[in-house]
Amino acid sequence: MTTVDAPVSHLRENPYEIAKSQLRKVAQSFAIDPNLVNILQQCKKSLAVSIPVAMDDGTTQVFEGYRVTHNIARGPSKGGIRYHPDVTLDEVKALAMWMTWKCALSGIPFGGAKGGVVCNPKTMSEGELQRMTRRFTSEIINEIGPEK
Repeated sequence: MTTVDAPVSHLRENPYEIAKSQLRKVAQSFAIDPNLVNILQQCKKSLAVSIPVAMDDGTTQVFEGYRVTHNIARGPSKGGIRYHPDVTLDEVKALAMWMTWKCALSGIPFGGAKGGVVCNPKTMSEGELQRMTRRFTSEIINEIGPEK
């Protein structure tokens, strides 16, 4: 698991709007068909889920989680999970879009996806993080996998 202190959402602009703007600039520079740009600006699928987790102190906390698939034109989508107290759906959409570009530019036959859970992993025990990750996965399992 990787944690980063500074969320993309600290930017003044919406991260998803930034990603779409980057796409439009590149498309203009390379004369990419505007119809293709319209398709690539959109995420294929977005899912928001509630994640109830039994905490070590006996309480149950409910976290919010997201899973976004941006594009699967090159193959099944791939992407990790971002755990951060300020993660947003638009941030996850942007990260999924950037994963699509990263895979395409690297020649990797995958599309882009990303997950996000609104939590502070620095204050959670290993057991709490494990239970949260397992529950998050069980909530999105019907939306992920190579045949999705």
